[in-house]
Amino acid sequence: MKPSEIRAMSAAEINAKVNELRNEAMNLRFQDVSGQLTDYSRVREVRRDIARLLTILREMELKEGKA
Repeated sequence: MKPSEIRAMSAAEINAKVNELRNEAMNLRFQDVSGQLTDYSRVREVRRDIARLLTILREMELKEGKA
C-alpha cells in the first residue's frame, strides 16, 4: 500500500486493515510451518504494510492531539 492511499483512509478503516493483515500474517506463518508457503516475499510485504499503517495511524493521532 502506498502512504497516500493510507492517509486517505479513516482511523477505523486503518485499524480494520491492520487486523486483516495480521490475520493474513498468521495464516502465512502457518503455511510456512506446514511447508505450503510458496510466496515467501508476501511475508515481508505484509509485515511492512502493517508497520506502514501503524506509523501513519500514529501520525494522525499526534496531529489530532496538537490541534
